[in-house]
Amino acid sequence: MSLGAAAGQVTALLGPNGAGKTTFIRCCTGLVRPDHGDVRIFGHTPGAREGLSLVGLMPQQTGAWSQIVPRQLLRYLSKLYEFPQPTDELMTLLGIDAFATTPYRRLSGGQQQLVNLAGALIGRPELVFLDEPTAGLDVRVKRSVWELVRRVRDSGVAVLLTTHDMREAAELADEVHIIDRGRITVSGTVEDLTRDDDLETVFLSHTSPAEAGR
Repeated sequence: MSLGAAAGQVTALLGPNGAGKTTFIRCCTGLVRPDHGDVRIFGHTPGAREGLSLVGLMPQQTGAWSQIVPRQLLRYLSKLYEFPQPTDELMTLLGIDAFATTPYRRLSGGQQQLVNLAGALIGRPELVFLDEPTAGLDVRVKRSVWELVRRVRDSGVAVLLTTHDMREAAELADEVHIIDRGRITVSGTVEDLTRDDDLETVFLSHTSPAEAGR
């Protein structure tokens, strides 16, 4: 697979479970070293010190924050950057105020997702990886996250998004790559890919059914 994420655009990486989306993000953020190929983040090797402050990551889940409360976590993360987002303003924007003093491990899945998203954006990254950012969120909160992603994109940030929500991809993505078993099977803009069918149909026609037990 070969792809890039352009500034001021949302690049969506779509694929079935086990296709390689999260592994790709881990390679891009230095959490995993690829067996083959080359990944460059702003000209640097993933995880290199020179590029760390330029990248934000929202993982699907994290266990490292279980004992900390959201307000304390975000204030700590903000101190790692020279020009962070205002913590209180970001919490209000995402509705985190209501559970800002509840330990992370006791939050609902959707609430944890919002804290993870805030953690990815707190440092004003130039490239942000959002791994299924609205999984577990209700419709109203999901729409708020969509609007925030648009604002981030419009500020010139490169956004790489994974999602199983075809409507979300159609609403947000400027460029779409569909991946199946570690290989990109089709790429293009939403407009190009959906000239004859909706995005879900295109997805189904370019991916294989998940293997049993995979």
